[in-house]
Amino acid sequence: MPSEEDALFGAVDALLEEVASREPLPAPAERKRLREAAGLSQEQVAGVLQVRREAVSGWEAGRTEPRAPKRAAYARLLEGLAARYPAPAPETRETPETPQTPGTPEAVPGDGPAAPDAAAPRPGDGQPARQQAAAPPPDSARPAAVPPPSRPAGGTAAVRSPSPRRPAEPETTTGRAPVPDASAADARFAHGPLGVLDGDGSVYCLGGLVLDCPARTLVEVVEWVLSESRLGAARLHRAGRDADPLVVLTAAAAERLGLPPVLEDRRGLRLPESHAVVKQIAKAGWKLTRRGFGPWTRVYRPAEGDRRRCVQFAVLPWDALDTRSWGGTGLLPAPEVAAVLGTYASRVITPRGSTAVCGLELMTALRPPTRAVRDETSGAWMPGPVPGSLSEAVDPAPPEAPAEHPIVAGLYPRHHQRTPDQVLDEEAFDWIREPELLTGAECARRFAVGIDVNTAFLAAANRLVVGLSAPVHVKRPAFDKRVPGSWLVDLSGIELDPRLPSPFTPHGERPDGPAWYATPTVAYAAELVATFGLPVSIEPVEAWLRRESGPYLDPWYKRLSEAYKATMADLGVVAGMDDAEFLTAMARHRQADPGTAAVLSAIKATVKGGIGKLRERPQGAGYRPGERWPALERPTWRPDIRAAVISAARVNMHRKILKTALATQQAPAPTGHLALGDDALVPIALLSDCAVYLSDGPSPPDVLPYTPDGRPAPGTFRLGVSPGMVKHEGTQDLLWAVRMLEEGHNPAQHIKGTDAAREGE
Repeated sequence: MPSEEDALFGAVDALLEEVASREPLPAPAERKRLREAAGLSQEQVAGVLQVRREAVSGWEAGRTEPRAPKRAAYARLLEGLAARYPAPAPETRETPETPQTPGTPEAVPGDGPAAPDAAAPRPGDGQPARQQAAAPPPDSARPAAVPPPSRPAGGTAAVRSPSPRRPAEPETTTGRAPVPDASAADARFAHGPLGVLDGDGSVYCLGGLVLDCPARTLVEVVEWVLSESRLGAARLHRAGRDADPLVVLTAAAAERLGLPPVLEDRRGLRLPESHAVVKQIAKAGWKLTRRGFGPWTRVYRPAEGDRRRCVQFAVLPWDALDTRSWGGTGLLPAPEVAAVLGTYASRVITPRGSTAVCGLELMTALRPPTRAVRDETSGAWMPGPVPGSLSEAVDPAPPEAPAEHPIVAGLYPRHHQRTPDQVLDEEAFDWIREPELLTGAECARRFAVGIDVNTAFLAAANRLVVGLSAPVHVKRPAFDKRVPGSWLVDLSGIELDPRLPSPFTPHGERPDGPAWYATPTVAYAAELVATFGLPVSIEPVEAWLRRESGPYLDPWYKRLSEAYKATMADLGVVAGMDDAEFLTAMARHRQADPGTAAVLSAIKATVKGGIGKLRERPQGAGYRPGERWPALERPTWRPDIRAAVISAARVNMHRKILKTALATQQAPAPTGHLALGDDALVPIALLSDCAVYLSDGPSPPDVLPYTPDGRPAPGTFRLGVSPGMVKHEGTQDLLWAVRMLEEGHNPAQHIKGTDAAREGE
């Protein structure tokens, strides 16, 4: 259930909307001017506000006025357009602006993600130990520097002014176009989502902007940020919260503010409460979250009315930016750090912890749990669920719960190893084919070619229907692929060609009895039975089902997909390339701009880490088995959704493998069983989203099937940049691949010549 604080802020949100509904709107002519200045049609405005075009026409002509709740939304649109397209003024000289503080009040986090939870290489649920940053990379591996702007030497007044100073030609050395800031339409956040504070008081922002910060203590930095900096980002959903400003501290800035160069507490990753900076914060009336002062920190005061007062800090010398996600970004000069983090913030979300934390926070930002609704009986405004969102924390079904969960502790003795009919085990593929199953035709080929699915888990989230409510237990249910949940069903009767992995287990071995599966897995089993006329019936024994459902992750997919494609375009890889152009562009894309490559790495880590966070395990030495842990109390702790995404990704992979095999064999597949001809193209290894095939040539086009007109065979792997399409992972010779199989190693893990799992692939 929503907390009392959420309920209060929801009620305040509603009250503010009621006040906004009484405030005067711009004059009708100004409404029209603003719309036309933005290049918007009346149909576009009408579509967003869910009214007819004639209504918008009437508002702009002054014939009619919008009514609640459309009025508040229309007012917000006009306010944003007015900030971006102000009316022409008789004079154009710049004057300092007082930071504005309008907006919806927001609950200050009581236990925000202060210490970064490192994202696992795959969307698992463990939290690997943090790694120390490596030595600075060579110049060839560093983002091209943004030219530092020259700030004129001036007096005290100039230093204390937050007036921006821009380089004459920002980012011209990188070849990248400046990233448009989504908050540019909001005057409160005119200087972007974040700033990187260096030791001389310079605050570097997105696009080469530099501000002067005169603060000498951390408390003074907080007060300067909230009063003068105009940093922050607008909410991503009307019922959500604006992003707090982020200040990234370089090593020089940390030293200037009295912070130590390293954290001595390597387990808790926080300053002791006796530290002078922590005492200084408390003495000034500011607060820290329960996580204390660590690599990621929030300094706040409880909100007053509609004013939220909170600043985030990331301390670079304390390894705030994990090298597995951000590469060497944390070791770069301040302007380059600002370019990388600012691009990520504009395309994804303002960083507020590890990329895993950001992935989870993005889900909530795009689909907030509650909104203001009016009680029909009392007329009072109250917080109510946002349609399609996760509005309250719910306990998982017993098979969905990890071993540490109190539900499992109540059912089984400690250290009990649950069997497949007791636990849902939806994980990514890690499979190799037995060497003796290699055919003569395969052994005559020269190369092992790896192909990798772009952001496979993100692609699996697209249009995926997941449960929104608590699970309900059902005995002997009829299977319905439209209902998300977990099903206990025996799929051992589905027999595939022995060279193929089973799609029903992560290890690719055929199940030997009833087991728990997520809906996408059972739906694929039903698809195989129907397509090939297999003599098997799908009859679940029991199920835990969620009657309320929807495509919860769709906005998350869309934002991350667009961020991924935009970043790939910056690296020279765009949609519509033919295979040769695409492979050439991919071969050099990381050398085109390593800074943008760091953004790309962070986006991919956000996807995997965000999915993994849906089943976050307990952390900290103080945890005792069988106890609840804090993550269980958030609506986004949903191991069933994690399982559904991984299940969908795994069966998507298997479906394309099967389509590829069928497209490459000469004889059609027989009815009644699924056997393939010796000439069918079948992988020898799978690791998550990577498949390794034996080939006569060293490139993916030598492997993938095409139609006579040169198009990819329907349903098979297709080269391209979009999520779900594939790229070249690497090539090795045949003997190398066979030796890996004989030694029990997975060729997909090393096909690039490195350890893919260690690199986070």
